[in-house]
Amino acid sequence: MTSAGFVALDNGLRGAAAGLLLMVAAVFLHHRPVEFVRAALAGAGAAAAILEAPGFPPQWHWASLPLIALSSGTPVVFWLWARVVFDDDFVFRPWHAGVWAAAVGLGLTASYGAIAGSAASAINRALLLANLGFGMLALMQTIATWRMDLVAGRRRLRVAVLMGTLVYIAINSAANLSSVAVLTWSSPARNLANALGLCLLAVLAGWTLFRTASPVRALALEPAIASAGRPSSQPIRNDDRPGIEPALLSRLERLMTTERAYRREGLTIGSLAAQMNLPEYRLRQVINEGLGHRNFNAFLNRYRIEEAKTALADPGQKDVPVLTIAMDAGFQSLGPFNRAFKADTCQTPTEFRRFALAKSAV
Repeated sequence: MTSAGFVALDNGLRGAAAGLLLMVAAVFLHHRPVEFVRAALAGAGAAAAILEAPGFPPQWHWASLPLIALSSGTPVVFWLWARVVFDDDFVFRPWHAGVWAAAVGLGLTASYGAIAGSAASAINRALLLANLGFGMLALMQTIATWRMDLVAGRRRLRVAVLMGTLVYIAINSAANLSSVAVLTWSSPARNLANALGLCLLAVLAGWTLFRTASPVRALALEPAIASAGRPSSQPIRNDDRPGIEPALLSRLERLMTTERAYRREGLTIGSLAAQMNLPEYRLRQVINEGLGHRNFNAFLNRYRIEEAKTALADPGQKDVPVLTIAMDAGFQSLGPFNRAFKADTCQTPTEFRRFALAKSAV
């Protein structure tokens, strides 16, 4: 293929990727305001597709400032996206914005030539390493929460998008950091491969979004979207419980309330499924679709916190240490218990006990 053919195909793929990613970003911002991180990631991908296109006018120095800012923050936004998708208890902190601002600042400094020589080379290398670093953090987030995830669609589709993006970042970073011949192919061919990878990711992101936005699935998503602001320990009730036999729910409820299986140390979804004589995927479906929990820890914490609340409100146990109550309920340490309890009640265990005992004394 001639050089002109490479450029034409490259620009075509980048144009398709940018258009699709911008459409995905617009859908997220318009219909799902709580998903602005996903919109930001799609916008960053579109910005990268435009900036790296062959023939992008270099004289648009200041006009390209927003595109460079969006593109420079991609690794951080990608990591935050993984946290939002795979960690139901994730909460944004001010320092997250600080990390993103630092990445954008370094990217703008390198792009506008404010620093030259060895310092500029060091900044470029630091940015490339940041791509790999934040990609690895996102991968670790995926692995850490995989087993606890109860949402079948999220386990399949979101992981596919995450892994594809991670491979894309790793290959491009390695190509820029390595002198190995296979990674340093000609510039037009490498740019075309970059554009093709970005276009495929855009298609996958669009397919994922619009596949889950079909009329039937949209109705199923409404309770989850409406409840996005409440703690994950609170289940999304599904009175219809499609495809879930009442007998299974009764067995599970008896196992948790009568036998108190949640107290068992090291309880996993696999061991609980074995105790119920069910395949693991089926138990995931029962807990997710029947009870509305999105991860296994939230399901267990529902019973643990209810037991702790009963104990804390009992005047006969007013001298029992909070740690003892937490351990009896199945928590392994005080920190996770305090966080889960406050997420559920908006009070610390000590505050809850004080108000409950004062109320019972009236």
